[in-house]
Amino acid sequence: MAKSDIADLSGVPLDALMACPHCDTLYRARTPGVGRRAVCARCHTVLIAPKRKAGIKIIALTFAMLILVVAAMFFPFLNISVKGFANKATILDSAEAFQSGPMLLLSVAVAAMILIIPLLRMLLILYVLLPIVRDRPAFPQARRAFRLSQKLKPWAMAEIFAIGVAVALVKVADLAHIGFGPAFWMFTALVIIVIFNDRYLCTWSVWKSLETPDT
Repeated sequence: MAKSDIADLSGVPLDALMACPHCDTLYRARTPGVGRRAVCARCHTVLIAPKRKAGIKIIALTFAMLILVVAAMFFPFLNISVKGFANKATILDSAEAFQSGPMLLLSVAVAAMILIIPLLRMLLILYVLLPIVRDRPAFPQARRAFRLSQKLKPWAMAEIFAIGVAVALVKVADLAHIGFGPAFWMFTALVIIVIFNDRYLCTWSVWKSLETPDT
């Protein structure tokens, strides 16, 4: 955004304004050309970044993420062998590692952050975007669904879990033989897809498409 967009906002209708989500600077909302970006002049946060056919790409990537997360729950994540003893661990085994006392809450939190919340957020994004890309009216409560998906974003940590496991394995590699199961590679692919999905998702463009009242 240019500094002229924040120079004088008196008399500008509220629906023509937007605030930077990081520093709360107000701007006149102006849609840049496809492939260009509107960036906050103060903190350099990307505010608007429309891309051609972004909705279809986001839906395809979200479906891919959904398949990967669901499939990863049922395949081995790691194969560990020490002195002739071997064991396989799945994602669910990791989430269920603590089964008693206060640590049970940690087990529930792990399951929520690496499985439940990411799955819920993917379903919400699909619920919001499917009618938009088909040029049809939004589903009921679509704005609330999208708002919830944005609030859940910091808590969806499937890709953080995969990175954390990779770092931990470096430290235990000398103690045991570690083999990567199919679920590990699924989570690796998930990390890459999440990066591309976030680049395509322009929240301002989605909000503009949802301006009609919910039914």
